Amino acid sequence: MFETIVALATPPMKSALAIIRVSGDDCFDVVSRCFSKDITKIDQKTLLVGYIENKKTNKKIDQVVLAIYKGPKSFTGEDLVEIICHGSALISQQIIDILLENGARLATNGEYSSRAFLHQKMDLVQAEAINDIINATTKEAKDISMFSLSGKTSENLLPVRTRLADIISLIEVNIDYPEYEDIEQANKQQIITICDEIIEKINTLIDDGEKARIIKDGIKVAIVGKPNVGKSSILNALVGEDKAIVTDIAGTTRDVVEGEINLNGIVLHLLDTAGIRESKDVVEAIGVNRAKKSIEDAELVIVVLDGSNNLDESDKEILELTKNSNRIIIYNKADKIIDKNDKNIYVSALEKDIKPLVDEIYRVVGLDQQSFKRPALTNTRQIGLLKQARSSLLKAKEDAENDLTVDLISINLMDAYNAILDILGERNKTDLSKEIFSRFCVGK
Repeated sequence: MFETIVALATPPMKSALAIIRVSGDDCFDVVSRCFSKDITKIDQKTLLVGYIENKKTNKKIDQVVLAIYKGPKSFTGEDLVEIICHGSALISQQIIDILLENGARLATNGEYSSRAFLHQKMDLVQAEAINDIINATTKEAKDISMFSLSGKTSENLLPVRTRLADIISLIEVNIDYPEYEDIEQANKQQIITICDEIIEKINTLIDDGEKARIIKDGIKVAIVGKPNVGKSSILNALVGEDKAIVTDIAGTTRDVVEGEINLNGIVLHLLDTAGIRESKDVVEAIGVNRAKKSIEDAELVIVVLDGSNNLDESDKEILELTKNSNRIIIYNKADKIIDKNDKNIYVSALEKDIKPLVDEIYRVVGLDQQSFKRPALTNTRQIGLLKQARSSLLKAKEDAENDLTVDLISINLMDAYNAILDILGERNKTDLSKEIFSRFCVGK
């Protein structure tokens, strides 16, 4: 039995209206105990106007509208009531208190979405999309999450799940009923071919997922270079405001300065770092060490060189330090350069001419317009399980090529199948819900 839960579904602040959500097997009974009308006999979606009241003291708390949903035709799959009251924090708390007195309990984080998942109103990809939509900071991130909420992303996994189920079932039938000669035999070449087919599909899903993750979460970008090459000016030009202090004095930036920009649908988390050089100044030296740490943490590094001067040892040290990073090398102070190399990227932070850098960022990230229009798995858990499934398939293929018996090959195929089930939440539902839904806000 699912006990009745209650929570405020709108922000706890003064507003015109507030919504309190109540859900559970005896939800209608609990609400009827403090509502001016009996709703226990309602068997379809209904709107009612009435009063929430304390029937013990015969005192009205507020005039409200009840949106009543009869399970399983509700968000949670249970009987559910949404109480629309006046948007006073005092009123909403009084209503929650009277519901608690009449048999409800406070909902935990994400418990409504968890119940929707457990009642098979949605799969785990759809459930996680709810949280992503709430936390989306750009229109593009919201649109990607809407694909998942609508079920389109999950549909991409169904061919993989079905293909794996087919080959595993065939192997199991061959093992369990070897005496039936009319059953198709699962030969090793067939297994290799199917593994290749599924791996190719999973590779596409991973690639699309990595791109979608960037759209959803953004990308961490470190701007590095020696002192006084214009790093802070570049950050200010990208962000569109004077986020970092800019002077002609080398070493002005002594710590990591952060800023954000929505670059055509991609959020860049920009880090302007202290100029990297040897310094006896204790504070500046700490900033330099933090700059080096930012290089390690960044997903993209922008190396800024002074285009008006030849490279010196400090420049060469920074280029060596970032050689294994995903990086873009730019030459600032293009307004002072006469002879330009077509292979280099030139910008002028002073003149706010940074379009070549913007174009290069977009190219390096690897997104095109179709990336914003494709359903894709977007979080670390989902992409990690895809990679786990791919790894198991590669092992199964290797086992088949090494002529292992089909019962041993099927172990890795089953591991791949279970990883796909885990993405959708079709295995170990209770354990998954505890971890996933604890990250949601109360009321969702």
